[in-house]
Amino acid sequence: MCGIIGYVGGRDVPSVLLGGLWRLEYRGYDSSGIAVISNSELVVRKVPGKLSELEELIKRKHVSGTIGIGHTRWATHGLPQENNTHPLVDCNEEIALVVNGIIENYLALKDELEAKGHIFRSLTDSEVIVHLIEENRSRGLAEAVKLAVKKLTGNFAFAVISINDRNKLVCARHDAPLICCYNSKEAAVASDISGVISIFDEVIYIPNDSIVVLQKGKCIITNFQGRTIKAPVHQVTIDVQDIDKGRFPHFMLKEIYEQPKVLHSIVSERIAGDGIRLGSELGISDAELKKVSRIVIQACGTSWHAGLIGKYIIEKFARIHTEVDISSEFRYRDAVFDSDTLVMAISQSGETADTIAGLREAKVKFLKALSLVNVLQSSIHRESDGIIEIMAGPEIGVASTKAYTAEIVNLHFLALYLGLLRGFVSRADLAEHLAALEELPGQVEQVIKLDSEIREIAKIFCNSRDFLFLGRGLNYATALEGALKLKEISYINATGYAAGEMKHGPIAMIDNKMPIVCVNPRTSVYEKMLNNIQEAVARKGIPISIVTRGDRRTRGISAYSVSIPECHECVSPVLSVIPLQLLAYHIATLKGLDVDRPRNLAKSVTVE
Repeated sequence: MCGIIGYVGGRDVPSVLLGGLWRLEYRGYDSSGIAVISNSELVVRKVPGKLSELEELIKRKHVSGTIGIGHTRWATHGLPQENNTHPLVDCNEEIALVVNGIIENYLALKDELEAKGHIFRSLTDSEVIVHLIEENRSRGLAEAVKLAVKKLTGNFAFAVISINDRNKLVCARHDAPLICCYNSKEAAVASDISGVISIFDEVIYIPNDSIVVLQKGKCIITNFQGRTIKAPVHQVTIDVQDIDKGRFPHFMLKEIYEQPKVLHSIVSERIAGDGIRLGSELGISDAELKKVSRIVIQACGTSWHAGLIGKYIIEKFARIHTEVDISSEFRYRDAVFDSDTLVMAISQSGETADTIAGLREAKVKFLKALSLVNVLQSSIHRESDGIIEIMAGPEIGVASTKAYTAEIVNLHFLALYLGLLRGFVSRADLAEHLAALEELPGQVEQVIKLDSEIREIAKIFCNSRDFLFLGRGLNYATALEGALKLKEISYINATGYAAGEMKHGPIAMIDNKMPIVCVNPRTSVYEKMLNNIQEAVARKGIPISIVTRGDRRTRGISAYSVSIPECHECVSPVLSVIPLQLLAYHIATLKGLDVDRPRNLAKSVTVE
């Protein structure tokens, strides 16, 4: 969610901070600001708006110095207005703070601090931290931070600077992501690697419940009790070009077009001769996997939709009872488990707060945790017994596209692997499915070539107020995902439904103005879905159907249709979702909306 950047060194500090914030912009935000120590004075520049506005403000009111912090805020407590924008300062404007997270006990702390005479300028929960630090400023910044974190309840990552310790960046994290890096000339802290990628090629993933003191050539990490911690240094494996739009107008379109390449990489990595290779970090032995009698997948948003598809194919191939929970519900229900239950987490960022909490819930109950994660060394990666790398590469667009299809394909490989182990998938079956997966990247490329055709359909419906998305079986999740994509970036009310359930309520919404996206490739439920489309047509709905090439029956009753290549049923969700991604993209761009940074959304949801 909120983006944090901090820097100390000889470069132009405002330029470094702005550059880092631009690269963290994908996290989602509604206000932005920086604080720099300049000639023994703390100078703050912030705006309740985009980085372009902050950049203009800094041009008008220039500031320079050798140390500073920056922030992009995703509002939780208090409207996105200047007083609530970070950096936040203490009463004497000598300490500045930027925070990602939520402080759950802030009201009690605020009452306590106000009683001591502290004046609060914002409605944020985070401001209590800077005043707690101010309380002990005479002990030095690092010690003041150590005393402050002991009073906080919630999850947080923050960076702080003070004019009394003007050569130090002090930061702390508890259940929210933060990385740092340093060399002999400079040091930095950021929410993730993208914030520092243009300067450093090695980073440290700050351990949970740690405090870091950063200076040029120096990095001291301690736990909250003050004991020194050694954290490994990791090589940065991505570069600036990986998070650049290139020739595309938006990251989302670039990432849609990257899907053939991503899927080709996954298939090439996962197929090992006539077998399956899930990676060196699987972490759970074949003997342990054979004992699994139940799988619980927990995830959020798009990853939850991928999990729904995972349920179908795991039960089909491995015959293991599989449940799929929304993480924010899973963590609060008193679920019944046995020792042979495997809990799976799926997360693109690896920092999704509710999914991390669900993972920890499983670990507390001594269950094995296997996770699908795209960002290596993220919290979910580090806390899982084993992982399967999603291998989608950096995904910047807030609306997930390539990570979703990559998750589905990796789940397919996992399901086949489990089926082989348990004896439910024969070598002949495996060969058939591996052939279908090998064909998939080329088939996705064929669907992407329909981009201009899909844009023409988008032109017709870009001003519609409501959409209904219908699917059955494996493609019920496709309908949910298509509706989510449209909602996320076009702000059109879209509902995804299992087509068989349409008669139990949603059919009342259908009239001659209602576009109904019907996902009906040739699968085992083709005829059933065809009947559901007929029911919609009888109510004067306007079907826009995703069909298998050569299907005249569905095309014949649909107002508009998009054809995908003939494919195995189990990979049909990958091919079927591509037109829905493009439809959402084009509708949003035709409405003049910012598809990469939709309002109110964040790429990495690090709070409940």
